[in-house]
Amino acid sequence: MVKRNTNAGYASFSGASLQLFSEGDLHFIHLATLEVLERTGLNITDEEALEYFERGGAIVDHQKKVVKIPGYMVEEAIKSAPASVFLAGKDPKYDIILEEGRVYFCPFGLGIEIVDPYTGVLRETTKQDIADCARIVDYLDEYDFCFDTMVARDVDPHVACIHGFEAPLTNTSKNVLASPENKQTAQILLEMGAAAAGGMDNLKERPIMMLGGCTISPLTIPESTVAATIEAAKARIPAMILSMAMSGGMGPVTLAGALVVMNAEILGALTLSQLVNRGTPFIYGSSTGTLDMRHNAAAMVGCPELGLISAGVAALCRMYNVPSLVAGG
Repeated sequence: MVKRNTNAGYASFSGASLQLFSEGDLHFIHLATLEVLERTGLNITDEEALEYFERGGAIVDHQKKVVKIPGYMVEEAIKSAPASVFLAGKDPKYDIILEEGRVYFCPFGLGIEIVDPYTGVLRETTKQDIADCARIVDYLDEYDFCFDTMVARDVDPHVACIHGFEAPLTNTSKNVLASPENKQTAQILLEMGAAAAGGMDNLKERPIMMLGGCTISPLTIPESTVAATIEAAKARIPAMILSMAMSGGMGPVTLAGALVVMNAEILGALTLSQLVNRGTPFIYGSSTGTLDMRHNAAAMVGCPELGLISAGVAALCRMYNVPSLVAGG
């Protein structure tokens, strides 16, 4: 029995919603995004990705590593991306389906410091912390899957992402997100997931994992995120690509302007996923907030603007008919 959490935003559901932008506003944000992708383009250094874009019809400057993507390519990719994404648990009772109106929860990720729960001392995160967090996620019904929660800073940094996946994979029966560093580690992570699922064919049938990565704002898709996008698409398992564009810093100070920048980054990754394997599952991620310009230019993760932008992201994804993941304060 696949778990389907309560619908949000339907007339039959007694709940709350925030309509930050009108349909016309969303349309103009979309058009502005297409203009940015076609006229300014994205910075991508990975040659395999550049070849996919070039074969698909994009204009690629191999010297400057800039990809300019025509609007029709982006809109075709949006249409081919599934509206519903299945995330399996190692235990089928934790199977979930991401689709319009369904709301799920997970812890956020890639923390590098933690307040020790026993001593109260702030210290670097370890692999054991990741395993402990995974067990908490496994125990709590309120959590539906496990994000890549922390960085194992007590292991060799070249293989930290492998340790960071092994710890939750062996300590929760819920779906797990893994974040590779490059193509080689992405392939290793997929092999680990396949071993846990009983083979690669079983992993495709029941994806107990996702591959994920972040863009670098403004308008850059780094090697690690390209690897997650391409290798997930080849294996036809879900990819979750997330932008952390900060309005007033790595993006325009206005909410709509910040949405355009992060939308261009994520739609660029979505387009790449569909060029690799049309119809492959893709999750649109955002932790886009604003920059605190008074206190050391800190990222204001819990600020009201993050909630407003997340509401805009959710509205864009409803328009695009693709699942979304947004950060909370």
